[in-house]
Amino acid sequence: MIVDLHNHTKLCNHAEGEMYQYVEQAIKSGVKYFGFSDHAPMDFEKKYRMSFSQMVMYETEVKELKERYKDDIEVLLGYEVDYLENYMDERVLKTKVDYLIGSVHFLGGWGFDNPEFIGEYKAKDIDVIWQDYFNTVQKMVQSGKFDIVGHIDLIKVFKYLPKKDVKLIAKDCVKAIKKADMVVEINMAGLKKPINEIYPSDDILQMLLEYDIPLTFGSDAHKSDEVCKYDELLTKKIEQFNINKCAVFKGRDRKLISLK
Repeated sequence: MIVDLHNHTKLCNHAEGEMYQYVEQAIKSGVKYFGFSDHAPMDFEKKYRMSFSQMVMYETEVKELKERYKDDIEVLLGYEVDYLENYMDERVLKTKVDYLIGSVHFLGGWGFDNPEFIGEYKAKDIDVIWQDYFNTVQKMVQSGKFDIVGHIDLIKVFKYLPKKDVKLIAKDCVKAIKKADMVVEINMAGLKKPINEIYPSDDILQMLLEYDIPLTFGSDAHKSDEVCKYDELLTKKIEQFNINKCAVFKGRDRKLISLK
């Protein structure tokens, strides 16, 4: 994995280890561009994210690591921001970072990827849930606030899969991503979940490639030994789909680098 832009820190309260350990693991794994994108503060579900008062600490440490390891790797600064209407904060959206990942973890107030609330799946039609999810991702894309779409099909996390063709469910969302000129990440965290599959699925990845939507990569690590843990599987996926370039960011400006 040359590029790894989605990684967390213990500031989010559900990750562990020191930030330098993540960077050193990335260097050991051959990463050239390594990004921290911890869960941005928000006045909602505060126990799963850093506080606003920790933003300066977080950004300062990332910049210090960038300087300390500059001869071995380029360390980048980002946030993963939950798209949740009326809760996103300008202090995050306007801070000076390399990139912002926009992610959908909530449908209304339902944290659908949280095992605490898994029972909600049985109370609703699964096709309706999936369509609601992709409609929300589409709204996130159309907001114009973000650079990268995080784990685009996270809704599959507990393996509650739609009866309807996922390509039909996701089609309008994919078209919106193309129109917004956003990047989509190939995120490895699904391999740790009940779905046991990379985000996105092969069907959605094929759609993204057909629309020539730029891709990037993320371990979505919550501890240092998860950095590049699934490199072998990612390499196979890159070869399977003949992916030959990926996106990196600096100061919200995107560039594509060759994987060949």
